[in-house]
Amino acid sequence: MINKRLLKDIEFIVELDKMKSILRQTSLINEDRREDDAEHSWHIAIMAMVLEEYSNEKIDICKVIKMLLTHDLVEIYAGDTFCYDKKGNEDKTEREIKAAERIFGILEEDKAKEFRALWDEFEKGETSEALFAASMDRLQPMLNNYNNNGGTWRKFNVAKDDIYKRIAPVRKTSDELWNFVENMIEDAAERGLIQD
Repeated sequence: MINKRLLKDIEFIVELDKMKSILRQTSLINEDRREDDAEHSWHIAIMAMVLEEYSNEKIDICKVIKMLLTHDLVEIYAGDTFCYDKKGNEDKTEREIKAAERIFGILEEDKAKEFRALWDEFEKGETSEALFAASMDRLQPMLNNYNNNGGTWRKFNVAKDDIYKRIAPVRKTSDELWNFVENMIEDAAERGLIQD
């Protein structure tokens, strides 16, 4: 007989395959195809490993990576909400909390609590790890947009001030990355890739 706990773990893993069909607004660099949540999560986890050394504070990189790999799992049920969509963001928190209960509820209680705690910590954005994770989550689409001739910035006429608000966690986590981000945004504005 197969262990009930293992069956729940496998059910959860199979459900996660749906991440591959949740499309984001950001396109892959030099391609018209939009990235999916699974690609995004993988990319930002790798980014955290590569960019860890630029963190102003010592961080638990394993915890950061766990947050990055779990923070968008709720989008399986809540969908991806474009960060600059004011209307869509009105009920985002409510939709995602319900989705968190549902997706993590597949697991046995101990694992469900662990995954939910990671998700909650990321959402609160108060710890050094959560802030660094948020920095990676927000930097990655910026890199794509910058390298895609403005990408969604141009498509949705995103203003420079809104981009600065969105990328604000980087300012709290890394002086070097913040300097890079400022240069990238100002260059994008000069080149007409974003509204000044």
